Amino acid sequence: MEPIVTVGIIAKPDVRQTNVLLPALLEWLAARQVGVRLDQDAAAYLDKEGLDREHVPDGCQLVIILGGDGTLLSAARAIAGRDIPLFAVNLGGLGFLTAISVEELFPELERALRNEHRIARRRMLSCEIQRDGEIVASYDALNDVVITKGQIARMIDLVCNVDAHFVCRYKADGLIIAAPTGSTAYSLSAGGPIVFPSVGALCITPICPHTLTNRPVLVSDSSVIQVLNLAATGDAYLTIDGQVGEPLHESDRILCRSSQKSVSLIRPPRMLFFDVLRQKLKWGER
Repeated sequence: MEPIVTVGIIAKPDVRQTNVLLPALLEWLAARQVGVRLDQDAAAYLDKEGLDREHVPDGCQLVIILGGDGTLLSAARAIAGRDIPLFAVNLGGLGFLTAISVEELFPELERALRNEHRIARRRMLSCEIQRDGEIVASYDALNDVVITKGQIARMIDLVCNVDAHFVCRYKADGLIIAAPTGSTAYSLSAGGPIVFPSVGALCITPICPHTLTNRPVLVSDSSVIQVLNLAATGDAYLTIDGQVGEPLHESDRILCRSSQKSVSLIRPPRMLFFDVLRQKLKWGER
């Protein structure tokens, strides 16, 4: 990895702790002659003008994220496809992905500057909406693509195919297509399995299905998952990583596949995947 001479900083807004942490971080970086590029939310803590999030990584060898998993998900979509490691510091709650604590910030950052850090690569999920035979929108997700009912409390009707194979016609509150990284997010809450990050699989998880025997299904990450929306226009909504999306039209087709893009996460050397599960999910120690 090339030497780190410039880092980007992306921050969650309105976090009291960041008012103290960010100036200390900038002073620490300046003492090591490391330049910085701030996004608009990070710059706002200093009453300065920042950059659009998509432009923060330009010329950087590392991007520091101050926030929770939501901030990381947003940053991952902005940086996707660029080989720039993300150094995610947990200022939020659960923090499955933001594994570096505030206490570990400077020691782990010192390791990163010495090129001694451990990187976990996470493959993203690609999604496109086809309407009347044309692609009208496309997205990349780190966690999941979710189709849910709109404001009216009624089930929606979805037909799912994997490659050329019919899977199921779901009558449910919605359907989750999750990458392995997203298996510990919404899919887990809906009864889906935990998938080890390096497993080449995608998970199809129904949300409150009318047929109680409908269960989550794992398919190869070489598969193309196609979902046909039979709900009336506006009755179903597509959400990417729980943050962006749009209402669906009747007969829209949503195609999901493993993306060519990936995200590189810097992980503490002592923290492995099962350590995270025990810590975050409060699993019993042996």
